[in-house]
Amino acid sequence: MTQRLGWIVAAVVALGVSGCKSNGGPASGSSAAPVPSAAATSSAALDPATLGTVSGTVHVTGKAPAPVLIDTSMDPACGMGGGGPVYSEQYAAKNGNLGNVFIYVKTGPAAAMNYTPSAGAPVVMDQKGCRYTPHVVAVMRGGSVEFRNSDVTMHNVHTLPTAAGSVPLDISQGPKGQPQDEQFNHVEAMIPVRCNNHPWMNAFVNVSATPFFAVTGADGHFEIKGLPAGDYTLGAVQEKLGEQTIQVTVKPQATAKADVTFAVQ
Repeated sequence: MTQRLGWIVAAVVALGVSGCKSNGGPASGSSAAPVPSAAATSSAALDPATLGTVSGTVHVTGKAPAPVLIDTSMDPACGMGGGGPVYSEQYAAKNGNLGNVFIYVKTGPAAAMNYTPSAGAPVVMDQKGCRYTPHVVAVMRGGSVEFRNSDVTMHNVHTLPTAAGSVPLDISQGPKGQPQDEQFNHVEAMIPVRCNNHPWMNAFVNVSATPFFAVTGADGHFEIKGLPAGDYTLGAVQEKLGEQTIQVTVKPQATAKADVTFAVQ
């Protein structure tokens, strides 16, 4: 899958980097059977007069575990990236709201489920300060993620997908190495991304069957625009708390509210 291995492979062999085989996944997620890539085709444009928006906030009740400061001293170069201290990111809770939640369309009108616009620019996931940034990203099936290494140390991108037919990535990138674009063609929520060299580094890639998805910001808010009018079931997936569903009706040129609450036990 990877097109630009070159000297990176040689560096991996020289350093004796070994693969990471198990780091655990999300509490629950979504996966689907393999599907053809949507990158090469696009469907007719939708009529703006028939489209609406869904806007909402993901809330959290109970006491979410506080972020834990991670000891990165095993690699002194991790303190040279300017990113500051590294904390765990499993629960991005703030003021009763929850960030890093993947919101996507599970079911909806045919106009939405069959809409396949041309693939856009890759979504960027950087390795900076010995952490993946952002922690959670999402693309449409057939879209790409551009993995970067902005650090002055060797990093690794190791994905652990579970969808049938999906092949894991295991690529290493030298200090400030060449970015690498990787295409994701199988629908799945919360695909773990790990670094073999720095065990605390983790992130997630989500692959949506439609172009209608979002990841909640630090304030827990999300917005999905350009939805064909109709009844929808949205999925909301959090890496530790699993998945909840939201029922919402979208009307033309209107904004439907769709809040959801996760409970921390």
